[in-house]
Amino acid sequence: MINHNISFFIPAYNCEATLAESVDSIMKSNFEDGDELIIVNDGSTDNTAKVLQILKEKYPVIKIIDHIENKGGGAARNTAIKNAKNEILFCLDSDNILENDSIYKLKRYLIENNADVATFQYVHYFKENINEIIYKWQFKPMVISLADFFAGHISPPSSGNYMFTKKSWEKAGGYPEFTWLDAWGFGFRQLATGSKMLVLSNTYYYHRFGHESYYIRGSKSSNISLVAAEIIEPYKDLLSEKSCNYIFGKGKNKWLEECKKKPVKVKSGEKGKTGKEIPDPNNIRSYFARIPFIKRLYCLSKTILFNTKH
Repeated sequence: MINHNISFFIPAYNCEATLAESVDSIMKSNFEDGDELIIVNDGSTDNTAKVLQILKEKYPVIKIIDHIENKGGGAARNTAIKNAKNEILFCLDSDNILENDSIYKLKRYLIENNADVATFQYVHYFKENINEIIYKWQFKPMVISLADFFAGHISPPSSGNYMFTKKSWEKAGGYPEFTWLDAWGFGFRQLATGSKMLVLSNTYYYHRFGHESYYIRGSKSSNISLVAAEIIEPYKDLLSEKSCNYIFGKGKNKWLEECKKKPVKVKSGEKGKTGKEIPDPNNIRSYFARIPFIKRLYCLSKTILFNTKH
């Protein structure tokens, strides 16, 4: 790999309130000479275009591409990559924020380990203020396998904000464009086509939640298990016969939601390990307010145990 610069890209749709903060997190401490930032305005109907012009004046190196009509997240991401000049890519959603000086460490990790994908270990979930974290996702360290991906819902592809090579994007056939579950589907495609996905310990980025995001809008409009099954169907030979029968049979409407207690088994027989969801001890009340009472009791016991060990 000769060119070690990064092409950052952001798919932007009706994100006037959050886009500037996301862009600043790239440009202020994570952007180097030779890098580029591509933002695809995917047919926004709010003031996203005006925000983009202000950002362009602030950071003239930004490249803006317009979709006249909304094509969806997958198409916006693919458009950005097709126009990217660098071989290393990083996708940041328009409502998320990078930690200062975090990208250089991730890039070095990807290069030194000859990886196709490199991800942060933690996702810090917040609503408005990154200093008020509600909960965290923690991915297992080192290698993420297809078995890990199917062991539960907490894995890097579920977050979608990570670093990868253009070669891995090409090998995977790009982001699926027929679905709102494009980030999850792309991560699956990368693993299914042999990409080496690594997690860098003790690193993180900030992921906004609690607003009407692209993912939330999609999940309200269709059954996530049916959508996910359509994505994995071309690669079903990688799964055990029993899991295939369940996914495309009696479990078709619920298999993805149940994957933690009923993991999808890969044909190799490998047992995977999913990540963890950890409430922030400083915001226990806010965390438990978002989940049913019975689960609150279970999560509270796990939180006490985790904090006792750490």
